[in-house]
Amino acid sequence: MPAPRNTKAAVSKQPCPGRAPAVENAQAKKEESSQAKRSPSSPQGAPKKRSAFGDITNAHKTQHILGKKETAKAASKKAPKGSVVLGVAKNNEINLKKSVSKIPSEDAPTEKVPAEKADPPQTPADEVALVKPIEDIDKVQQDDPYASAEYAKDIFDYMREREEKFSIPDYMESQPDITRDMRAILVDWMVEVQENFDLTHETLYLAVKLMDHYLVKVTSMRDKLQLIGSTAILIASKFEERCPPCVDDFLYICDDAYNREELISMEMSILQTLHFDINIPVAYRFLRRFAKCTHATMETLTLARFICELTLQEYDFVQERASRLAASCLLLALKMKNLDGWNPTLEYYSGYCVQDLQSSVKKLNFLLTYQHDERLKAVRSKYSHRVFFAVAKMPPMDMLKLEDSLQRASRRSLS
Repeated sequence: MPAPRNTKAAVSKQPCPGRAPAVENAQAKKEESSQAKRSPSSPQGAPKKRSAFGDITNAHKTQHILGKKETAKAASKKAPKGSVVLGVAKNNEINLKKSVSKIPSEDAPTEKVPAEKADPPQTPADEVALVKPIEDIDKVQQDDPYASAEYAKDIFDYMREREEKFSIPDYMESQPDITRDMRAILVDWMVEVQENFDLTHETLYLAVKLMDHYLVKVTSMRDKLQLIGSTAILIASKFEERCPPCVDDFLYICDDAYNREELISMEMSILQTLHFDINIPVAYRFLRRFAKCTHATMETLTLARFICELTLQEYDFVQERASRLAASCLLLALKMKNLDGWNPTLEYYSGYCVQDLQSSVKKLNFLLTYQHDERLKAVRSKYSHRVFFAVAKMPPMDMLKLEDSLQRASRRSLS
């Protein structure tokens, strides 16, 4: 609802969304500056990294303290009850209470209490307090006009719905000239391209999704597989990056195995095959969203990212839902760091309980423990670097210990 005229002084201090650059929080800047591995020889000149949806998932208030005080004073004097900021905060509070009220309370009495011992009538606020505590992870962003805090949950609910549309079947049987090992080697090469061009992780995940969805519908020969992979990165870069690499850069990294006409023709083929609908849900975005529920350290989040990125090369994880994969990677990382597992906030925002993730978590731990292909070095080498806290060198959990930990966590969630 547009603000009344008498709030002009308060609203006028907000930057114009169409002209000013997006506000990034200090944590995101620190993450990008510490973990970005620049390549001086990159044909793109190593542009600065940008996290898509960062303004929704990880952005915090970064306004100057003086600016906040002046805005608060002006809003308190002139802004009525229906002002924009208060409206956003009120809507979030109402939406959260509505969703929380649907969750049955474990503290609710099961037996009748005598009248003389019964508690006094409770107000609606007291009833909400009896429910499991669920944190509003978007509350801290309500004063940031670029965070879209009011719509963040709706956006990720929409992405959860789109997962059904973009499910991937087992397509290797319809590819007579391509094997699982060939796909794994190609993804390993795509990880190196993402590092060399300093692309975002969202670009890498989307490129792998584009490649898989294209191979579901089109039978391809092995000599065109690298062309499909490089073209998928080109399309994902245009979708995600602020400064995507150009066509000549991709011809260069393919060692001139293809010409410009072939690359452009493949780009048209992929887009037309997918009907130009390339906003595919990826696990990386869900992982960043779920990590906010745990207030996990950057090292724990990086460990979950490492586990999640390893699955890109494994064909067995192609059919896994992005949100479920992200939740499983985060739960395994929490167990490996001996941290508390699934809290009510995580269960609410992810939509999964511990029982739903047990099989996936054990499968991921098996991947960390046993499946080491010497030809696939890009991901482990990348996360062995100190800027990624060398999480690839962390020993995996013992399978029996993990099983026992998951069983105990499952019993706690049911009790």
